[in-house]
Amino acid sequence: MTVVPPDRPRGRFVRWLGVTARTRRRLGKAARLVAALALVGGIYTAFAPGIEAQETGDLSAAAQAGRELYENSCVTCHGENAQGVPDRGPSLIGVGAAAVEFQVTSGRMPMARQEAQAERKPPMFTDEEARQIAAYIQELGGGPVIPEGDLAAGGDLAEGGQLFRLNCAQCHQYAGSGGALSSGAYAPDLYEATQRQIYGAMLSGPQNMPVFSDSQLSPQDKADIIAYIQFMQNEQDPGGWGIGRLGPSTEALVIFLVGMVSLVFATLWIAGKS
Repeated sequence: MTVVPPDRPRGRFVRWLGVTARTRRRLGKAARLVAALALVGGIYTAFAPGIEAQETGDLSAAAQAGRELYENSCVTCHGENAQGVPDRGPSLIGVGAAAVEFQVTSGRMPMARQEAQAERKPPMFTDEEARQIAAYIQELGGGPVIPEGDLAAGGDLAEGGQLFRLNCAQCHQYAGSGGALSSGAYAPDLYEATQRQIYGAMLSGPQNMPVFSDSQLSPQDKADIIAYIQFMQNEQDPGGWGIGRLGPSTEALVIFLVGMVSLVFATLWIAGKS
């Protein structure tokens, strides 16, 4: 007859408790992991820009008006929440009011079709409507904003000319007449650009243009550049014929042709007299 030790049932019970404890620890770890993931997801949803469109009641009056304009004219390409539509238009989350105001007031947006570059054309919206659309996009996702007031106030022409030649002239030419780039793109002329469009372009870097944030060009640098561009817009070549302001190449070509033709006629005239 086999005698069961008196501690065996107790040992089985202890082992059962041990398995249960391990299981409870594993379940506890899993629960804590799920709770941590839910917390992180909740924080991201609450603070990440553009996860979902804000309710109309959360928007300012200007942004509410901009939302109506956006839904009538922009939603087809940029989507309901400005998150973009594949093969139609990019996301506008984070681009800021500066980019929107530049593109809309210069008539580059809305685009009729996808091209190598959006061309300047008569704008579809007034300046006020453009700023309302910009306010809506700004409140959706944030981004750079064009300051108010005279953006060329206190601008130094000499300093602005130097900054323009260092940062802008290689694409826009030294007199702001624009020039060709690669892949069918081009740097547009600056003859019709307003203060806010110039500032917005520097902040947003449209198309092939680099972004000039305040850490690269300070607000004072931007004011200097704007003052210089406006001076060039109003300059009427008092020193003589500007030859389209296309630079020394065309000037040299004109001088060469005029000079050669003059020499030929002078030679023929001298030969005829002799």
